[in-house]
Amino acid sequence: MEQLPTSPGERPEETNPVHGAAHDQRASTATATATVSDQGIVTEWSEDARRLLGYAASEVVGVPASRLLADGGSETVRRIPAPGQERWNGTVALRHRDGRRLEVPLLAHRWTSTSGTDQWLVVSAVAGEPGTPWAEPLPEWTFAQSPCLLAVFDADLRLVRANAGMEKMLALTEAEMRGLRLPDIAPDPVSDATERSMRRVLETGEPQHVDAFVPSRGAGAEQGWSTSLAPLRDPEGRVRAVYLAAHGRTAPQVAPQEMLLPNLAGAPVGTTSDTTRTAEQLAAAAVPGLADFALIDLLEPLPREDEASFGPAAGPVSVCRTAVRSAMEETPQSPVGVGETTLYPPQSPPVACMATGRGAVFATTDPAIALWTGQDPGAAWINEYATHSLMLVPLRAGGTTLGLAVFSRQQHREPFRPEDLRLAEELASRAALSVHKASRPSREHTSTMTLQRSLLPHTLPNQSALDIATRYLPAGTEAGVGGDWFDVIPLSGARVALVVGDVVGHGIRASATMGRLRTAVRTLADVDLPPDELLTHLDDLIIHLSADEADRESAGESAGGIGTTCLYVVYDPVTSRCTVARAGHPPPAVVSPEGSVYLLDVPAGPPLGLGGLPFETIEVELPEGSILALYTDGLLQARDHDIDEALDSMFAALARPAATLETVCDRVLATMLSHRPDDDVALLVARTRALHADKVVMWDLSSDPSVVGDARRQATDQLAAWGLDEAAFVTELVVSELVTNAIRYGQPPIQLRLIHEDTTLICEVSDASNTAPHMRRARTFDEGGRGLMLVAQLAQRWGTRHAPIGKTIWAEQSLVGF
Repeated sequence: MEQLPTSPGERPEETNPVHGAAHDQRASTATATATVSDQGIVTEWSEDARRLLGYAASEVVGVPASRLLADGGSETVRRIPAPGQERWNGTVALRHRDGRRLEVPLLAHRWTSTSGTDQWLVVSAVAGEPGTPWAEPLPEWTFAQSPCLLAVFDADLRLVRANAGMEKMLALTEAEMRGLRLPDIAPDPVSDATERSMRRVLETGEPQHVDAFVPSRGAGAEQGWSTSLAPLRDPEGRVRAVYLAAHGRTAPQVAPQEMLLPNLAGAPVGTTSDTTRTAEQLAAAAVPGLADFALIDLLEPLPREDEASFGPAAGPVSVCRTAVRSAMEETPQSPVGVGETTLYPPQSPPVACMATGRGAVFATTDPAIALWTGQDPGAAWINEYATHSLMLVPLRAGGTTLGLAVFSRQQHREPFRPEDLRLAEELASRAALSVHKASRPSREHTSTMTLQRSLLPHTLPNQSALDIATRYLPAGTEAGVGGDWFDVIPLSGARVALVVGDVVGHGIRASATMGRLRTAVRTLADVDLPPDELLTHLDDLIIHLSADEADRESAGESAGGIGTTCLYVVYDPVTSRCTVARAGHPPPAVVSPEGSVYLLDVPAGPPLGLGGLPFETIEVELPEGSILALYTDGLLQARDHDIDEALDSMFAALARPAATLETVCDRVLATMLSHRPDDDVALLVARTRALHADKVVMWDLSSDPSVVGDARRQATDQLAAWGLDEAAFVTELVVSELVTNAIRYGQPPIQLRLIHEDTTLICEVSDASNTAPHMRRARTFDEGGRGLMLVAQLAQRWGTRHAPIGKTIWAEQSLVGF
């Protein structure tokens, strides 16, 4: 199996277990984390994971996790968790970047992303610098102080000891948990809250109490948990660790109405990263134990972290009804359905609760409720179903209000009490924390998408050489938006450059790198470099960018675009010839006017940023009406078949006749993509046109100043034949200056060419000298030096194009208005 790159001088046969060696026992720890999709693709990679295996995030994200295995893919098959399994743990042989084999204990938790895809959060403790207490054997007196044997966490809040009760409750052995934090062992909002309390124990030296613990597997619904956290001091009185004791408790005998209160500590709320599912969990936990009816509304849109919460006078407030649950025989029918948006009126009780961040209990006879139901048709259900008590609880996390939970009781139950509000606020807090965490990747994804689309062409430039249609599809996985791009660049002489590229990696840095490279390509294209030379300059640029960003790469970020692929095509409608070079990119496909489809045989240069290897160019003739298809590898990788089958499918889609190129693009994507692509897809389809002899004329000129007048006369005669007499004056001046410069400073042979391209007139003068003219500002008494200044003022744009032998000076005039 193909492995990820290793450093020079590697010794693959060496084995270096991560835990257990004397060296590792003296090392400080961190938690290496990674996220792997259900398809086995790495989607996230932490800095501590880089410390563990040596790979930067840019080298790992987006590639199969199996490439990290030391023993090949068969090991992967044996270790894939069974369907429905929520957690997996064991020791896996991994390959370090320097070639070492590492036996790494892993713990993996299944979770569902906001897009509904399953992911695996994989964690492992990492040894680092000397001096960590957890790996050193702690004396037995630490456990002797325990009121009940459960667990000890060191000064870094990493587990060092666990008794049989803790092992049984979490279904993990002490060795499998050692060195991990509680949220890594059991991801849950209760674990986060417990860890915060443990940190207060370390900081203050005072015991703490938490009225909950990580839900126990197999615990009965009647059993809750109470957690005691106490400091463990060494003989000198220094706090060295935290003792955690979780006591199971059985609910005492209570009055019948109090038995209806749910065990909120064990309610499964906030266990998913999907916001809709979290809202449904909150409603299910409250109904029927706490309430007869529940509505969960989230702000539309969810606020960003940098957005201030609205003030007490805010309103109206737009919310999305995310979940509804009822225990009534006749469910209240609200005009607002699940998934629909509604507005809460200004200064209504829901807006007041969200603005103040505090929950409240109301009787339906309260004047504020009466005013609300009279203003808001969406609240009419309150008066229609014998509702007599309401409880409004805002969803808040990180200082930001995210939504509102509305609970109600009918006449057969007692009104809500302050104790009910406290329990509901605890539930809502856990739900809000989960929504807040889940919305952060969505916001980051939106920002990356916005940046990516702002850097891609918004409109295609006007040109007459090609008919063009394009498509761009972002990746549909949690790896995020990548760095694919395309571009269409008008060149001199009516030629057009087509560009498609793919930056390695995903996320905002890949998009930013793409923007820099696209700008560089346009700059190099403006100086009319041949395709192979342009790729060489781009290769040098990426090497320089990578050197400048070496520090960022060590922090796990992208290394300036190393590994970027690019395809650069130049089409000349005058000659109907196409010049192509590529850097590690798939070759373009061509559809002939007769309908045959084939790949252009373009030499495969190395990806950009590697340096030292040349790029080669081919030149082919494409008959008018030929179709060129440029694409990124995400189009071919999206299919669940090998590359040959993918190419056959693409060829079949391209070969089918279509009225427009837009139809061709849609057909190719529909054929190749059966689901959202795992990688970005960029597709550019172009149909060639030709400028025929009636639009292009050329004259050979001798190197004699007397021919300048003849050149002017020939040009004006041709303009008259084209019906462009109004452009004759400017054209005479441009021809006169360019021909005179070629005769005076260039070398024979000299040629004059005029190209009439729709609304543009192009004048070109070529000679055999490679010396390019430069525009300068002539002084008052200078006799010369004003020719190119005059050309620049009269022409829309002008420039120099070099050839293997000689050069061409060109100037374009706009014919709009003539």
